[in-house]
Amino acid sequence: MTRPGRLDLLLINPNSRARVYQSLGSDLAAVEPPVWIGLMATFIRDRGYSVKILDAEAEGIGPKDVTEQVRHLHPRLAAVIVYGQQPSASTQNMTAAGEVCTAIKRSLPDQPLLIGGLHPSALPERTMREEAVDFVCQGEGPYTLLGLLQQPEWNSPVDYSKVNGLWYRKKGVICSTPQAPVIEDLDKDLRAVAWDLLPMDKYRAHNWHCFGHIGDRKPYASMYTSLGCPFKCSFCCINTPFGKPMIRYRSPDSVIREIDELVTKYGVRNIKMADEMFILNERQVLGICDRIIDRGYDLNIWAYARIDTVKDSMLKKLKQAGVNWLGIGIESASTYVRDGVDKSFGKKDIKEIFEKIRAADINIGANFIFGLPDDTLATMQETLDLAIELCPDWANFYSAMAYPGSKLYELALDKHLPLPETWIGYSQHAYEALPLPTEHLSASTVLGFRDAAFHTFFEHPRYLAHVEAKFGSDTVEHLRDMTKHRLKRQHLDESLAATARS
Repeated sequence: MTRPGRLDLLLINPNSRARVYQSLGSDLAAVEPPVWIGLMATFIRDRGYSVKILDAEAEGIGPKDVTEQVRHLHPRLAAVIVYGQQPSASTQNMTAAGEVCTAIKRSLPDQPLLIGGLHPSALPERTMREEAVDFVCQGEGPYTLLGLLQQPEWNSPVDYSKVNGLWYRKKGVICSTPQAPVIEDLDKDLRAVAWDLLPMDKYRAHNWHCFGHIGDRKPYASMYTSLGCPFKCSFCCINTPFGKPMIRYRSPDSVIREIDELVTKYGVRNIKMADEMFILNERQVLGICDRIIDRGYDLNIWAYARIDTVKDSMLKKLKQAGVNWLGIGIESASTYVRDGVDKSFGKKDIKEIFEKIRAADINIGANFIFGLPDDTLATMQETLDLAIELCPDWANFYSAMAYPGSKLYELALDKHLPLPETWIGYSQHAYEALPLPTEHLSASTVLGFRDAAFHTFFEHPRYLAHVEAKFGSDTVEHLRDMTKHRLKRQHLDESLAATARS
């Protein structure tokens, strides 16, 4: 039961779309629901406090309009939460988040304001120094938000030392408290997203998620069935809020209840399993699949997997449950380069798993990274050649970024490697994007190779023939329109940029 009177908590998702994706953001990229914000809203609301969500990204509004909403709603606490559409994409949203915080504080200096999320958890003290906020949340967030709301009104003396996971100022000095414990009982405390607080008509799936029926990208939702990851890939920062590599599961019964709500209340068919590693625990995966199959739902699901976690025993049930896409991290064709970022498996393993997934009639989205620490022009070309040879149904080509909270970030600091001047420079697709240099290559060369590789792959006759045979000519035309977009790059030196060969 919510408390009468003033709104307790306003959760804000900042709008980064245009800067993060350039022209790709208008029609091609997904519009994702802010899942973490929705989970926090449920946690706080279940404890009797009133909550609203302002999804500025979905609504397409900037700092000025967000500030006016805050003024109108006048919450006891406003919280800007910074996550991203993919696991390491929090930092790229900090530029927009910082602008929102500055606008709010400039117009409403007495409004208590917190910033939280993956990036603030990685760099809490720096965030406290640089951003126009009263509080920084380090860690998952729900317990910290609850601790603040349990304090007296801000105009009376408050002892913030009793709120775990909090950075704050005391007489101008930055102070912090021990990190709050992670939530253990997901079914009880993070049981579902507060979907009723979100603009459900605004969300849409990625273009590739709906290949073959590209006009049916709505309704769309993403959800977690587990939190965290037990692996330690050096380029990833996903476990930063949790303090260590770990994974916690919701029960299959809890998961199906949320799917029931999405299907019956909102008509959702397209679903992303946002788990860092959905295809891992066989019992968990099959438990969820069995419940979806029992319901008879016609879903279009995609989820993350690893080459070494996909098992034959899962594939048939995954397809029956509507898991039509698996996102597989290949990263590099070079075993030596993969070993250098703590991700080891052989090229033979990759090909065998691809064959098994295809035999189950499940589509493959493969992820590749150029510019890992040991990469050379030859190993990057080897990776592109492998992508063309494997011919996945979709491919993501990334440049290696030193995301705060990752081992690559620590490596970059230790070696005094150049890092982006602004947080938006950590976006893969932004004008300001600045990847890591390797031991052998400049950042501009890595970036140039990545952009050339994107067009080499998606314009390759073999790939287009594969797509036409599988998804039809309309999808091919969509891809031709997609590759007309050319990203503008600040740090791309055309004289140095490698041209990826087909």
